[in-house]
Amino acid sequence: MAVKKQEPDKFQQEFHSDIHTKNQGKLKIFLGYAEGTGKTYAMLQAAYQVKKQGVDVVAGYIETHNSPQIESLLEGVEQLKPKQISFEDKKTFEFDIDAALKRNPDLILIDEYAHTNLDNSRHIKRYQDVQELLNAGINVYTTVNIQHIESLNDVVSAITGVSVKERIPDSVFDKADQVELVDIEPTELLERMKGKSALTENQNSSDFFTLEKLTALREIALRRCADRVNLITENARLQSKSDYHTDEHILVCLSASPSNAKIIRTAARMAQAFHGTFTALFAETPDTTPMAEQDKVQLQKNIRLAQQLGASVETSYGDEVTDQIIEFARLSGVSQIVIGRSTVGKKRIFDKPTLTEKLINGAQNLEIHVIPDTSTGDNYQERKRKVKIDMMPISDIIKVLSC
Repeated sequence: MAVKKQEPDKFQQEFHSDIHTKNQGKLKIFLGYAEGTGKTYAMLQAAYQVKKQGVDVVAGYIETHNSPQIESLLEGVEQLKPKQISFEDKKTFEFDIDAALKRNPDLILIDEYAHTNLDNSRHIKRYQDVQELLNAGINVYTTVNIQHIESLNDVVSAITGVSVKERIPDSVFDKADQVELVDIEPTELLERMKGKSALTENQNSSDFFTLEKLTALREIALRRCADRVNLITENARLQSKSDYHTDEHILVCLSASPSNAKIIRTAARMAQAFHGTFTALFAETPDTTPMAEQDKVQLQKNIRLAQQLGASVETSYGDEVTDQIIEFARLSGVSQIVIGRSTVGKKRIFDKPTLTEKLINGAQNLEIHVIPDTSTGDNYQERKRKVKIDMMPISDIIKVLSC
């Protein structure tokens, strides 16, 4: 099989430029959803590309599985001799981490990231060997299958009927500098595995390699890669204090207005349509006017409605309502805000900016949906102006309803 040409990706370019710095090494994981997807072959192809750019590449430990294609690619790569270890009156071989550190290449290739080392080894797990190499400034390419990720072990086991003992923590997977899913259509993998013996202990290949199971495993692998990307994006967003978003989170603002129910229902329909998160927020300030009993009852109804429609009800307290909403939206990854606007009365030239205007000016990266509050009426506005008596704080109302 001819070596397929690949364009150097961003990781390879960054890797190539960082060769001479020798600080913390970079880790790239080649992920598969089952045996036979071609992880090792893809890893060797990628190494072949960076080697052509002048990178010092060494194969630390490679499982060839008697594949002529893999053995052919290995011919042009320097290989470290494995370390011979006596185990249960037998001689077996392990990755020689001391030889790797002494050789000190720019990039080392190590198969089977989740492998458990023998008792006489320095580390219990191979991913710990890899971490030592990274700490020494050596870049690493490695391979692993989806069933070896700790959080997915039970899910994959339920699909395959095989319990895998060798696992890596999710944090080790998520902290990799790059993860490349080595994808292949399940039907193509079935054709590839015809006539091959089972590769996993106590695993029957005819039972394991079915279209249904492979399709399910492929979906899990794709989702796990997407989850990792979302985690990286969210961490970067929080560190930069940015307010962009990559998924839909609908925020509705609560009030005691009789027509707030219409706004809540609109926001709920949006959240359902986008398959997004739905949050209802009440923002209270030191100047919040105490509520009349009628308005208190109406607020309780609006909160219950939001909860019934699937919203997570939150409260905030601060000097400015607008600032509270914008800050909550930034920290919670809100993508769209739904608020109401009263059409009662006309705005005068010298009036202060409305809440809607402040939000539009202050949250320019968010979509603001303004629902006309046509049924508010004079009675509600009049009560807001006149009621000054000391009553239960609004935040206590929400606490009671949340119990």
